[in-house]
Amino acid sequence: MTDPKADLRHYLQTAREALLWKLEGLGEYDIRRPLTPTGTNLLGLVKHVAGCEIGYFGLVFGRPFEQELPWLSDDAEPNSDLWATADESRADIIDLYRRVWTHSDQTITSLPLDAVGRVPHWPAERAEVTLHKALTHMIAETHRHAGHADIVRELIDGTTGLRPDNDNLPEADKSWWAAYHANLEEVAKEASRPA
Repeated sequence: MTDPKADLRHYLQTAREALLWKLEGLGEYDIRRPLTPTGTNLLGLVKHVAGCEIGYFGLVFGRPFEQELPWLSDDAEPNSDLWATADESRADIIDLYRRVWTHSDQTITSLPLDAVGRVPHWPAERAEVTLHKALTHMIAETHRHAGHADIVRELIDGTTGLRPDNDNLPEADKSWWAAYHANLEEVAKEASRPA
């Protein structure tokens, strides 16, 4: 037998840890630099997900977080939750995220899965949510951004996977990966040629 709340909490924690692992071993430039045209960067992903948890496990259930954050205010600059300023250190963002975990976990532990909250930025007809739905949403949100972090980290230094001991890739050397990549490129070209 399993405990549904414990199962959900486990999957959320797995995603949290995967996201933080993507920062390990990198310098300040690499954790902050934008690697997509929309500015996706590793430290910004952590900052964003911390803010999401503050909302879904704090505001939604009437359990405000201990600290007001300027990037979560109504008049914040667009996307200010998706990058860290030069004054916001890696340690600051990681510490914030870990404190958010503690706050979120207190909400998860103290409320039943059928506890009802309200998501103020969702349409009125679906703004009322249970803790179960908020947990499911936050698991999906965190894993989605951990997936973004997977790609960004691979672009930086080739590191892949959910954990340091699990990259979920076949054992292969650089020449195998180069041939694999070339094959996929050729297949893509072939498939795009007019019939």
